[in-house]
Amino acid sequence: MGAEGHADGTVGKALDVLDMVARHGRPVRFSDLLAQADYPKATLYRLLQTLTHQGMLTLDPDQGTYALGVRLVRLAHAAWAQSSLAPIARPYLDELAEKTGETIHLAQMDLGQVLYVDKRNAAKPVEMFAQAGKVGPAYCTGVGKAMMAWLSPEALEQVIARQSFLRHTDQTLDTPEKLVAELQAIRARGHAFDREEHEQGIICCAVPILSRSGRVLGALSVTSTTARTTLEALEGQAGLIKDIAAKIAAEAESWRFPEQN
Repeated sequence: MGAEGHADGTVGKALDVLDMVARHGRPVRFSDLLAQADYPKATLYRLLQTLTHQGMLTLDPDQGTYALGVRLVRLAHAAWAQSSLAPIARPYLDELAEKTGETIHLAQMDLGQVLYVDKRNAAKPVEMFAQAGKVGPAYCTGVGKAMMAWLSPEALEQVIARQSFLRHTDQTLDTPEKLVAELQAIRARGHAFDREEHEQGIICCAVPILSRSGRVLGALSVTSTTARTTLEALEGQAGLIKDIAAKIAAEAESWRFPEQN
């Protein structure tokens, strides 16, 4: 919870409460929210009442639990249509999936983390973390590093400050210094890898999707497993991935996207 929410006044506090409810992933009681909130009981109750009246939360009077409201679903659909690359990228993801036979991920940056906005499964699907709508870490995913490598120094500093640097596998880059060195290599190479850094056995080759001015719009990856292929083989697809990313970027030029950081 934080300082950012407090600095933004009542609106920031209300968004903090929405985030708290969302993080539980299930209906949650007032007492559970109060235990983790740093707001007084009366303030939290007032915020929950307002959010419920506005349809952002729902209250189950029998269970005494709060859950995310239907109004948020409508807003999410509108945001997806207006700010997501997914609607315009759809045919290009289909093309890339058909040509590679592997899993395709389309992602954008959201508050320093990776938001997966679309996905195509491999011809032989593989179970993995990344799914459309999920949020993942930027510092240990191919798409995350591909986007970070092309951020401005100021934006990159902010994004790095938001990383947890938890070690998910033995390959995870677990310090800012290791990550910065990797981002420099990615920028020079033109594409990023996930070397089993987030999930054991999962590898990928990823490229950024950039506007004509060089602004980061998102990232695109071809993902597979170490049981099926190698990083060298995936790197052989880098040219194709870049071509598809360029097509998506060209389509996106007529759209207005928020800054990705």
